Amino acid sequence: MAELQQLRAQEAVDSMMKSLERENIWKMQGLMYRCSGGCCEDSQASMQQVHQCIERCHAPLAQAQALVTSELEKFQDSLARCTMHCNDKAKDSIDAGSKELQVKRQLESCVT
Repeated sequence: MAELQQLRAQEAVDSMMKSLERENIWKMQGLMYRCSGGCCEDSQASMQQVHQCIERCHAPLAQAQALVTSELEKFQDSLARCTMHCNDKAKDSIDAGSKELQVKRQLESCVT
């Protein structure tokens, strides 16, 4: 049962990430590339100015990707804490003499 819950959570995260990429990241990438191309059009700019311009173009996408990564890490940490809590409750039940079937049911209800 826990494997099924894990699969459902993974599918939900995958679906959310695909949607985020389609609706936001791809648009930001397009803007970044068009902006970067514009930086190279200025024939009066020095190489350093062009590089600075390109870095400015890349900044919004880099910030968005860092935010997504940070939020995913927080979510994974939260899931890990929840799993540890459920496992601890099951171990405590076993130590208290609960039957295996009862502990399995408790664990399944905890992770759902």
